[in-house]
This record gives sequence, structure tokens and C-alpha cells, in this order.
Amino acid sequence: QVQLVESGGGMVQAGGSLRLSCAASGGTFSNYAMGWFRQAPGKEREFVAVISKNYGYTVYADSVKGRFTISRDNNKNTVYLQMNSLKPEDTAVYFCAAAVASGGGTRTPIETYKYNYWGQGTQVTVSS
Repeated sequence: QVQLVESGGGMVQAGGSLRLSCAASGGTFSNYAMGWFRQAPGKEREFVAVISKNYGYTVYADSVKGRFTISRDNNKNTVYLQMNSLKPEDTAVYFCAAAVASGGGTRTPIETYKYNYWGQGTQVTVSS
């Protein structure tokens, strides 16, 4: 059983930056593709970014491409989301998630149902 704990959320003005972290425990971190999702009030949870378990393959939602960067440190069992040029529409609860990734380790799933473990989320609020 993998436990995921997000941190780094907060309130920031538009144009600012935040760095989210997600610490994993209870499993072999390098076996999982790691993703970030977000959910705004009254909306469905949506994909933000994913990084493969090996080789650092990444995929981003169009809405964050060029502004957000996902990375991972397998030695620290941690995945990060660097968020720059934040906009009010980025306001949401941000969740990290782990997806079992068999095979060569290049999988980059974007669908929520493909993820096996989820954190509790961290609030990000961007004011205009």
C-alpha cells in the first residue's frame, strides 16, 4: 500500500509561483508513474501532468504546458510540480497519484481510473 502526502500549496497572486511536493511511502516508488491532478469547486478532477517511472517522459495538459514542470527524485521518493506564471483559473485542490507501471517504464497515463493510489490533496489559490 502506497501512501502519498502532498505539500507546498498556498495562496499566491497571479503571475506568481509555487512548488508542490508529494512524498511517497509504503511501496517501491520507482515502480510507479506519478501524476498530478486538480479539482476546482464544482468541477471534475482533471489531469495536469504525469512523469513516467523511468526515462523522465512527461505529458502535460494543454492548459499548463509551458508554465508547469513535473519532476521526480526516486532517491527521495518524491515527485514535484513547479508551477510558474500562475493564473486565477489554476485555483484548485491539487492531488498527486501513483499508477502501477509495468514493462519498460515509459507509460504516462492521463486518465484518473488508471491510478492506483491518491494523496489527500493540497489547496492552491491564485488571486487576481
